[in-house]
Formats: sequence, structure tokens, C-alpha cells
Amino acid sequence: MLYAVFMSSLPHPLPTPQEPTLLELGTAPEEPGLRADAARNRARLLEAAARLIAEHGVAGVTMEAVAAAAKVGKGTVFRRFGDRTGLLMALLDHSGRQLQADFLGGPPPLGPGAPPLERLRAFGVAVLYRSAEQLELQLAAQPEACRRFSHPAVQALRTHVTMLLRQIVPDADCELLAQTLLASLDPALIHHLTRQLGMPMERLEAAWIDLVARVTRTDPPT
Repeated sequence: MLYAVFMSSLPHPLPTPQEPTLLELGTAPEEPGLRADAARNRARLLEAAARLIAEHGVAGVTMEAVAAAAKVGKGTVFRRFGDRTGLLMALLDHSGRQLQADFLGGPPPLGPGAPPLERLRAFGVAVLYRSAEQLELQLAAQPEACRRFSHPAVQALRTHVTMLLRQIVPDADCELLAQTLLASLDPALIHHLTRQLGMPMERLEAAWIDLVARVTRTDPPT
């Protein structure tokens, strides 16, 4: 099941107040806003990178190849994204924005309108299938250890999980519990379990539901 299929299976949203926006994705912290021409150039570079992935896989995406495909100098690509990891992370921004929009204002149980425990279960399932759908890109885009947990996309997910945990188990150290839960959704772990060990996604989904029950001291759904 792909992430899009998972989302289409959710019930139609009820009118509920939206939660506050968590974090803006898409631009680096040092460039909170882009001029119109810079934004167009950035979009053109990302389109070129996406074409290269479609044609050659993630291995075909280099700064030089993207510059050639977009017909710009290599320095332009480095100035915009910093390095190859920054470029690949930017490619993940669209789906990251969509996931964030879904858990901020989409249909329940992923979005508002469902009890926090149901939302937490749905969140992990959504992240699992999104990661499986983009596994090669997510693995290639993982930054080095010193940046891995501070990236805005990761912070957005951690903030959301922490918020839900505080509603379910307010007496717990919810920030550290959120880190524990998200560790089970790490793309490298999903790759190992599904590609190297051959575990089906249904087993990972069931394990997430079980882990949530144990962490939150609640009963699993019947």
C-alpha cells in the first residue's frame, strides 16, 4: 500500500479547528524567503533532479548532472543547496509538506478530529508507507549525524508526536518517548527490515501499533 492509497482510504474530514502550523519546510534556515526569480530557479533545479531520478535513480543525481540538466553553472546548484544531501533533502520537501498538511489539517484519524491515541497510531502507519514509497531517496538524503536530528522536517515530526504523547501520557518524558517512537520509523531500519530481512509492511504496521500501546500504557485496538 502506498502513502497516497493510505490517505485516500481515510474518512472524509469533519469540520474541526486546525492545529497551529509546526515548521515550515522547503527553505534553509538562512533563507526564510526567496525572491520570485530565485524561487523559479530553485524549482527548475528540483525539476531537473526529479527527471534524473526518474531516468537513472538516485545514484544519477549529482550536482554536476543537475546543473547540466537545468543548463546552469555547477556553482548555482551548490549555492542553492549547499551539497548533494541538501539537494536530496529539498526533493523530499514536497512529500514532507504533504505529510505535515495531512496531520495538521487532513482527515482523521491522521488529522484533527480523532482521539490523540488514534492519531498517533495513524501517524506511524502513514510515515511507514511514505518511507517505503521513497526509500531510496530517503536513504540517500539522510544528513550526517550532526544534522540528522536537527533538520526542520525531522523536528516537525518530533514536535507532532510529542504533542500527541502529552495528551495521552502527560506524566511521561514525552520528548524522549517521541524520539524512541520515531527511531522505529527510521528509513535505514525500514530498509533493513523490508529489503534485507524480507519482512512485509503489514508486520511493521502491526509492530508500530503494538509499540504505541506499550509506550502509552494503553490497550491495542481490537
